[in-house]
Amino acid sequence: MKTDIEISQATKLQNINEIAEKLGLNEEQIENYGKYKAKINLPMHTNKNGKLILVTSINPTAAGEGKTTLTIGLGDAFKHINKNCAIALREPSLGPVMGIKGGATGGGYAQVAPMEDINLFFTGDFPAITEAHDTLSALIDNHIHHGNKLNIDPRQVEWKRVVDINDRELRHTIIGLGGRTSGVPREDGFDITVASEIMAVLCLSNDLSDLKQRLGKMLVAYTYDQEPITVADLGVTGALTLLLKDAIKPNLVQTLEHTPAFIHGGPFANIAHGCNSILATKAAINSADYAITEAGFGADLGGEKFLDITTPNIGKHPDAIVIVATIRALKLNGGVNKAELDNENVDALLKGAPNLGRHIQNMKQYGQPVVVAINKFTSDTDNETKALDEYIKAQGVTAVNTDVWSKGGKGAINLANKLVKMCDEEHQFNPLYENNEEVLTKINKVVKKIYGGSKVELSSKAKKQLKYIQKHGWDKMPVCIAKTQYSFTDDAKKLGAPKNFTIHVRELQPRLGAGFIVVMTGKVLTMPGLPTHPAALDMDIDQNGKITGLF
Repeated sequence: MKTDIEISQATKLQNINEIAEKLGLNEEQIENYGKYKAKINLPMHTNKNGKLILVTSINPTAAGEGKTTLTIGLGDAFKHINKNCAIALREPSLGPVMGIKGGATGGGYAQVAPMEDINLFFTGDFPAITEAHDTLSALIDNHIHHGNKLNIDPRQVEWKRVVDINDRELRHTIIGLGGRTSGVPREDGFDITVASEIMAVLCLSNDLSDLKQRLGKMLVAYTYDQEPITVADLGVTGALTLLLKDAIKPNLVQTLEHTPAFIHGGPFANIAHGCNSILATKAAINSADYAITEAGFGADLGGEKFLDITTPNIGKHPDAIVIVATIRALKLNGGVNKAELDNENVDALLKGAPNLGRHIQNMKQYGQPVVVAINKFTSDTDNETKALDEYIKAQGVTAVNTDVWSKGGKGAINLANKLVKMCDEEHQFNPLYENNEEVLTKINKVVKKIYGGSKVELSSKAKKQLKYIQKHGWDKMPVCIAKTQYSFTDDAKKLGAPKNFTIHVRELQPRLGAGFIVVMTGKVLTMPGLPTHPAALDMDIDQNGKITGLF
C-alpha cells in the first residue's frame, strides 16, 4: 500500500492559476510561488457569500480521528455533487511534523498538495512570524541595555522568544551572560512559534491596517511601578508590521482532486485559539458556494474557540457543524488497550461513546445543526457500526459513515448531500457567553457547559493577575483556555466524559493584540518536547530531491 507522500507525489496537479480561476480570481489577484502555490493579494475582490461548515471532532486519541483528512475529503465530495466548494485550513507547524504526528496535510486520497512544500516552510509565513517575534525580543532587551527609558523591570518581561520546533531544553533559559557588552542578565524562555501572540494576531486580523493596530497593542512587559508596556510604547509597531507584509496574505493550493484550498496561519488549539486565519476563511466564503474550515483538536478546544473567538471576528457563524469520530477512538475512551482496538468490542464502544455524546450536546447548544461523521476504519464491524448509529440517534443528531482516506471525495458524498440540506435550514446562533461578563463567569461557563466540570480553582498568582486585569479594563475580552487536548479535564489521563471535576487555573495572560485572555490550566506547556522516536528519524531526501518518510 502506498504511503501518503507516495500518493501525493503520483498525483498530477493543476497549475495554481487554473485553481484560482475556479474561484473567480484573475492573475492580478494572486502572487505565484512556483506552479502550485500562490498568495492572494489583499483586498480580495469576489462576489460570493457561501455557506460556512465547521469541522471539529471528539478529543484526539492515539487511535486516530482523521479530522483534517475528513475536511479535505469532504471538500472534494462537494465537487462530486456539482457544488462549488473551497477549504480553509491551518498551516502545519514544523514541531509536530518533525515530532510525533509527521506531516499534517491529510492522508490517503484526501490530501492537500504539494504536501512536501506545505509541511516544510511552505511560503515562509511561519519563519516570518518567528522572525518578527524574535525581533521584538531583541528590541526589548536592546531597550533595557541602552538606558531603559521606559523603566522596564527585567524580571517582568512577559515576551519570551520562539522557535518552530519542539525543544524542551529551551523552556527555561538565562540570557545576557558575558559581561556588560552582552546585555542585562535575566530569566527567559522559548515558546513554540504557534503559541506566539503574533500568530494569533495575524490569524485574527482583517487587513494590514488591522494587523498593525493589533501588533501595537501587544503587552510585552511591566515597569518597576507595575505599569504595562506595549509594542507601541517601544515604537517598533511599523518594523514588526513590515516583516509580516507578505505573511498576512492567505495561501492558495489544491487537494489531490483539485479543490481549491486556502491554508493560512496555524495556532494550536490546546495553547492558543486553534483556527486558521479569518482572511483565509473569508476568502473561502467569498469565493465559493460552500466553505469548509476545521478547528484544532476536539470540539472542547478548537470548536469552542472558533465559535466564541473566531466567529465574531469573521462576522459569520457556521451554517452547520460536523463532529468527526472513529469507532477505534471511542473504544479507546472506553478502556480498550491500543493493541486490541482491531477486535470487536461493542461494550467498550458504548462505554466510550459519552465522549462523543458530550461533544454533540456542546455543539448543539450553540443553536446550529450538527452531524456526526464516522471516519471508517477497516477493523470496524457491523455490530459496532449499528450500536454507534443507535447511540448517536439517541443524541438527537444523524451519523454519516465516511471513507475519504481510501476513496477520496467519493467517500463523503452522503455527508456532503446531508450538509447541503442542513445549510439551508434557518437557525439562531447562541454564543456561550457575552464578552462584557466577568472573567471568572466566562471561564466557569466554558468549564461547566463545555467540559462538564463543576468548579474553577485559581492559583494565588492567577487571583492577583485577575485583579490587575480588572483594574486596567482588560476583562471584557473572550477567554482562550489553554488545556490538554486529550481530556475534558486538565488531566490528560482522564478519558471518556468525566463529570464534577475541578479545573485548576495557574495563570491568566492578557493578549491585548489578539483580543483575548489566555487561561493557563493544569500542566499544559507552550513549548512541547520531542518523543522517544521523532518522525524526523524516518525522513530522507535523495540526490534527485525526492523526499521520503514525511508521512
